[in-house]
Amino acid sequence: MDKKELAEFLRHRREMLRPRDVGLVEGARRRTQGLRREEVAQLAGMSTDYYARLEQQRGPQPSVQVTAALARALRLTLDERDHLFGLIGHNAPARFHRSEHVSPTLMRVLDRLDDSPALVTTDLVDTLAMNPLAIALLGDQTRHTGLASSGYYRWFMDPAERLVFPEETHEHHGRAQAARLRAALTAGSDTPRAARILAELQEHSPEFVRMWELQEVARYGDCKTILHPELGRIDVDPQLLYTENRAQTLVVLTTRPGTESHSKLELLSVIGHQQLTP
Repeated sequence: MDKKELAEFLRHRREMLRPRDVGLVEGARRRTQGLRREEVAQLAGMSTDYYARLEQQRGPQPSVQVTAALARALRLTLDERDHLFGLIGHNAPARFHRSEHVSPTLMRVLDRLDDSPALVTTDLVDTLAMNPLAIALLGDQTRHTGLASSGYYRWFMDPAERLVFPEETHEHHGRAQAARLRAALTAGSDTPRAARILAELQEHSPEFVRMWELQEVARYGDCKTILHPELGRIDVDPQLLYTENRAQTLVVLTTRPGTESHSKLELLSVIGHQQLTP
């Protein structure tokens, strides 16, 4: 690990960012150019002391996971991310396979969305980032690991995945999941992983096999209604923004002003994760 170059690179990238670039409020009395160390640490999910030691050339080598978190926190491009991995002494993730590195362009948009649920997903429906309102509406989908990180896999293997969708839409949604997996299998960002998901589902889910045999192909399957455990049905209109290679998608869920669903979403933005009923 090149501690000197790493410290200079981290400090320079931190000073290049403004709070508004990462969705933070920019106070009037900021004496620090760019972000504060504690703000970067918060965004990366690490302690301020650990991050400070990296900038002071005193820190131990970060793990691959911590390195990826730093790259996201500092909104690095792919070239900058690869440079960071090299400075720390790790091999950079393959660019055209599944990556935990969220597109900086999508993150900039996500950071500015506070009135609509929004999340960044891959073409295998791995959820990489969510804003607070999306977590309140859908639950934290970034917690899953392994094959279960994929929404395709969870739909057919985890009954809890279906709780946020009305039962009458399950058939349509399942067919859309199978159709999207077929597209990812031949033209996705991580076709080997798509093949592993396919093999698992073919072995363990008769429902998936039935839908797979329909030979349907799709890039996106829309879902217009979400079931919240306490607020009930919320009708949403998904809006999509893709990266250039379509490997990642920013999904924004909007509601029509003046509707009951819009009022429910406004209420959810206030209460967040608080329970409405005992």
